[in-house]
Amino acid sequence: MNRREAQRVMGVGLMLAATLAGAQIAPAPTPTPSVPSSGTAAPASQAAPQATPQAPAGGLETPQAPDVAPQVGETAQEAVPEQGPPSAPGKTKAEPLTLEQLVQRARKQDARVEEARAELRRLEALLRQARWAWFPKFETTVGVGGPVPEARNDGLGGPPTTEASLEGDWRFGRMGFTAFIEANAVLPLYTFGKLRALEKAAEQGPVIGKALKERAQDEAGFQAAQAFFGYQLARSGLAQLDETSKRLEDAAKQLQKMMDEKSEQVSKMDLYKVGFFRNQLEARRAQAEQGRQLALAAIRLLAGTPPGESVQVVEAELEPEGEVKAPTLEEVLATAEQKRPELVGIAAGVVAREQEVFIRERMFYPDIGLAGFLTLRYTSSATTQKDPFAFDPYNQREAGVGLVARGTFDIPVKQSQLDQSRAELDKLKAQQRLLQAAIRLEVTKAHGDLVAALERARVLTQAERDARRWATAAMAAFDLGTSGTRDLIESFTALAQSSADRAQSWHDFQVAQAELARVTGTTPREP
Repeated sequence: MNRREAQRVMGVGLMLAATLAGAQIAPAPTPTPSVPSSGTAAPASQAAPQATPQAPAGGLETPQAPDVAPQVGETAQEAVPEQGPPSAPGKTKAEPLTLEQLVQRARKQDARVEEARAELRRLEALLRQARWAWFPKFETTVGVGGPVPEARNDGLGGPPTTEASLEGDWRFGRMGFTAFIEANAVLPLYTFGKLRALEKAAEQGPVIGKALKERAQDEAGFQAAQAFFGYQLARSGLAQLDETSKRLEDAAKQLQKMMDEKSEQVSKMDLYKVGFFRNQLEARRAQAEQGRQLALAAIRLLAGTPPGESVQVVEAELEPEGEVKAPTLEEVLATAEQKRPELVGIAAGVVAREQEVFIRERMFYPDIGLAGFLTLRYTSSATTQKDPFAFDPYNQREAGVGLVARGTFDIPVKQSQLDQSRAELDKLKAQQRLLQAAIRLEVTKAHGDLVAALERARVLTQAERDARRWATAAMAAFDLGTSGTRDLIESFTALAQSSADRAQSWHDFQVAQAELARVTGTTPREP
């Protein structure tokens, strides 16, 4: 066997060594609903558990290896089943989801967001109720009853004119029925500012509701980004596993051919290595497929895709194009102070508590208003009295208006309620200070994670380039006969491991960037 043939065989052997750093795909994060805390504003939300998948090793490319790797687009097409051919009746091929589309659908269709919208509608209804608090409450009673005994006189308050009208016997005469209507209402004219304070406090409700809705949307958007990047990592891993699998198959055929030719440069040990690496590859493939399926399930849930309908995701590279620069800590802290919904919500809650304290203070003063009343009663078996001084419980016609002052004298109870309101206000202000500090700490941590992930990605990218140079130099040295196979195998193993670490680092960077967007109240961006 000539030198070139031996070199080709060694290149295949190096390819097998590269699979030692095979792909390990961790499951994509499954969204877990987080219930907002009770109160006026939720504290700094906790990030959902993040999966830390590891990227598969990049396929080894050598001049001697056969170039039969599948295309990336073909791998993604196999990974995500289509809905059906375009010509199939009643079926249309769905467009692949981008990160922006997935985030927007998650922010609209997530169950936590729907819950926050319902709470916002309730708070808006409370605001409308507070604005109509001045409207008089007409307390009205309407009734019809009977039988009513006969009660007849001359209509001027004189004695009964019929024997059946006398009391104390069982003679009721011609009995009839009675019908009546009684109504009264008070229109508040001056309440010492209580009505205006009630309306101002209620105006904070929709502000708090919108903050809770935005918080739920940020959580859903972040988890959508996690699922998206987890899917991209699993997809790229499957593509590289397909390529490696094809090359392993070709290597096994080539080694078997050389064994049949009784070549002294190969042995059964080489075939055993191939079998070992192929089994390892299948195990990695099962893990990668599990991660892809879980990522698709999370995407389906967050996007609101109906059961049974397939979902497709665009292919995106984890490493962004061009120069990447992390924002400064001062910039992200300023953004969080302006856009973080929890800060807006708790500030509105403080205003509402202040108005509650004001109302409790004004409860010691009465409400001045315009009162009106109406009484109409008719009895068919009683004479209507015409004398204004005669008492007539059977037939009444009374109406009137007047100024009234309405209040209660339970001063100890009112003082206790005022003390409770002041304590609640102080408690909420303390929570506001704690929330501000917690958000600053959360943003600082997320920013530090982003900077560390970016630096690690840059270093590992450079490490991969050095590993490629090392492998190239080792191959050249082996070509010249100045180095052995051990150095060559070590260099290509390092290249495979560095490729996996590089992909993992850029995945961590994208997730850290999405986390920073969440803690600053912004939307995750495309990679």
